[in-house]
Amino acid sequence: METSVELAGLASAAAARLIDLLATDGWAAVRSSVLSLWRNAHPELVEVELDDARGELLHAQQSGESDELQGLLVTEWQARLVRLLASRPEAVDELRALFGEGPHAGGSPDQRIAGSLTQEAHVHGGDAFQAGRDMTITRGVRE
Repeated sequence: METSVELAGLASAAAARLIDLLATDGWAAVRSSVLSLWRNAHPELVEVELDDARGELLHAQQSGESDELQGLLVTEWQARLVRLLASRPEAVDELRALFGEGPHAGGSPDQRIAGSLTQEAHVHGGDAFQAGRDMTITRGVRE
C-alpha cells in the first residue's frame, strides 16, 4: 500500500511530465493513454480540460510567457492526479507505467510515452556526444 507521501510524490512527478508533454508534438501519441486514467470519472470533462490547458500553454509559449503558466498547470494537475489516485488506487501502477515513474516503469512499447527532443551542441576544438537515450562510445584501436 502506498503512503500519502509516496502518492503525492508520484502525482507531482507525473503532473510535471504531463505538462511537459502537453506542448510537444508527441502529445497526440499519449493523449488517449492519459485520458484512460480517468475512464471511470468523466473522461470527457478531463479531455476538454487537457485540450484547454494545451491551448493555453501553446499560446503562452508563443508569447514567451509560459514558465509561470506551466508551474500553475503542474500544480493543478498534481491535485487532480492525487484525487484520482485516492478514488482509484489501482491506477497507481497505470500512472507509473504511463509516466515512467518508480520500479514498475517501462511497460510495453505501446504504453511508453514518445515525445520530441531537441538537442544542441556548440563545440570548439573537441567532440560532442548527445543521445536521447542509451549511447555507447568506443575510442581507440580495436583488436
